[in-house]
Amino acid sequence: MQGLFLCQKIFGIIEHLYFINFIFVWIYHKNSTLSTLKRFFRDTIIYGIAAVLPRAINIILVKLHTNTLASEKYAESTIYFVYAAYFNALLTYGMETAFFRFFTKEQQKGKVISTAFVSLFLTTMMFMMLMLVYSDAIAGYLGFSSALPFQILILVTTFDTLVVIPYAFLRVNNKPFRFTFFKVLNVLIFAVFNLYFLMYVPFALENDGYVPGFIANSFYEHPLVLYIFVANFIASLFTFLVLFPIVFKFKFSFDKKILYQMLVYGLPIMVSSLAYVTNENLDKLLLTHYLGKEQMGVYAACYKLGVFMSLYIMAFKMGAEPFFFNQAKESNAKQTYARILTWFIIFGALFMIIIVGFIDQFAMLLLGKEEYFSALVIVPVILLANLFLGIYYNFSVWFKLTDKTRYGMYFSILGALLTIGLNIIFIPIIGFMASAWATLATYSAMAVMSYFYGKKYYAIPYPMKNILVILIIAIGLSFLSFNYFRGNHIVSVLITITFLGTIIWNQKTEIKKIWKMSS
Repeated sequence: MQGLFLCQKIFGIIEHLYFINFIFVWIYHKNSTLSTLKRFFRDTIIYGIAAVLPRAINIILVKLHTNTLASEKYAESTIYFVYAAYFNALLTYGMETAFFRFFTKEQQKGKVISTAFVSLFLTTMMFMMLMLVYSDAIAGYLGFSSALPFQILILVTTFDTLVVIPYAFLRVNNKPFRFTFFKVLNVLIFAVFNLYFLMYVPFALENDGYVPGFIANSFYEHPLVLYIFVANFIASLFTFLVLFPIVFKFKFSFDKKILYQMLVYGLPIMVSSLAYVTNENLDKLLLTHYLGKEQMGVYAACYKLGVFMSLYIMAFKMGAEPFFFNQAKESNAKQTYARILTWFIIFGALFMIIIVGFIDQFAMLLLGKEEYFSALVIVPVILLANLFLGIYYNFSVWFKLTDKTRYGMYFSILGALLTIGLNIIFIPIIGFMASAWATLATYSAMAVMSYFYGKKYYAIPYPMKNILVILIIAIGLSFLSFNYFRGNHIVSVLITITFLGTIIWNQKTEIKKIWKMSS
């Protein structure tokens, strides 16, 4: 409890930073809905910590993994987490987003909570038993070296699925501090046991240090990469144990009608999620097939540098999704969505320019071994691709609010087909760069499709001319920085200042109003 209280204090300080209040004043001037949007930005910051800090810790762990594992073993770790992503999307079958939607619509909110949880519990238990019974055959089919890593994967995805509704319950009841605390705690446990198994135990065994007998006796009987999966299992089990009591806070009642409505709404989202996992991860499996584990390991490690943009997107998405639903009834909702997108792109473009400008420093900091640096050329492309993914998330508000989630499914399926086709055609020709360009082509195509369909069903006045100018400038500056001034820190700083100056000039009218209101 003391740790949670400390987190609350820290988040309270963050909330009152001048920069955030600067934005609040501007929003107030434009919308006169300060309290609502202030809560949105506050929750986005807090949920952002829940999204960013765990990912940031995982990024730090990349260097531990690349330093202790050869590239082909790092590839095995990547394959494990690729299948974990597929199983998580399959097992939740869009129920989390459906929960948010129907919780805000239904009068009997307790039925929505309990129906969603009971549904996930039953399907997850059936999945776990089936997979464990046939684990030997399935593990071999999926390419695992033995059944043990696959069995760990099944248990981890089971525990992770069973806490989806407890986590959603915290979010929908405006408990961002508790939500963040448990998310961060999970990844800290994962990190601690990574350090324990990959660093401490080998050191202790070689230097007569203390290691429990049951670990010492069998430690070297398994490849080192297996202990990453064991750490994942310990973290998921602990999180399940501390979150599961939340289930008993609501009365159990199962409503078939509500379940049917939630499935109709959620199943297209499940298909979209599976397609998204395909867009994000199938390239690793295909690269393994065409180029081998070593090349895939190098690609996957450098791909992690693109996670800086995905951190930003995830932080935004976690705060924006419940906010968009709650804001939909307001008369100025569409204007709010349009302004949020503009500033989302501005900050995303700034992150891209900074990362590209200092890419070698980020690579040295996070990857360590130079054997992984050969794929750094993919990073600018992946950063831009992730920015377009964030734009797509903004555009997707129209089909979520109009209950036309099937369109999200259509866009994602088309994106997955594009990913598969481009990778299969071009990997044999241009190697791993094909996967990077395929990711960019997929997310930009999805964003464009969603925008034009959104104009028809739920027109939002996005300032597209202004947005395109910002994107073109950011892309041009990033191209110059990477291809002509790479390693020149002075030029990188000047390029960043140039972009900021352009934004200030482009948004000078709004900034003047903000400054006047805040003075």
